[in-house]
Amino acid sequence: MNIAFFLTQKKDVVHLKNNVTIRQALEKMEYHRYSAVPLIDNEGKYTGTLTEGDLLWHMKHNAELSFKEAYKVNIRDINKHMTNNAVKIDSDMKNLIELAKNQNFVPVVDDNEIFIGIIKRSDIISYCHDHVYKQEKDLALTS
Repeated sequence: MNIAFFLTQKKDVVHLKNNVTIRQALEKMEYHRYSAVPLIDNEGKYTGTLTEGDLLWHMKHNAELSFKEAYKVNIRDINKHMTNNAVKIDSDMKNLIELAKNQNFVPVVDDNEIFIGIIKRSDIISYCHDHVYKQEKDLALTS
């Protein structure tokens, strides 16, 4: 199966440029109620994932940093604790499922490493559930 079937396109994905501030990231993540978002550079390439934990740990280790001052710190300066590996759009399902076991979403890039969207683990699980249910139903009908 072609993994493009599961793709949520970039235009529909909350993502951040890797040159925004902590405050901008927090506000966008809070507004959309996301705990992790993909990061892209100015050329559109996927550069990593920012998590709430990354922001919290940075603020914990920089106690002098208040929310009011968070506009002064760029997220490029924050250590990222999660690696969401990306797949190319022509990857196979086996590779996609392997990554989705440990990632809530799998970033998808084109042949030039340009971010084109994500595949959510929940979409993969729904597909697998429906596929297994259909097989069980088909077996019951033939028995």
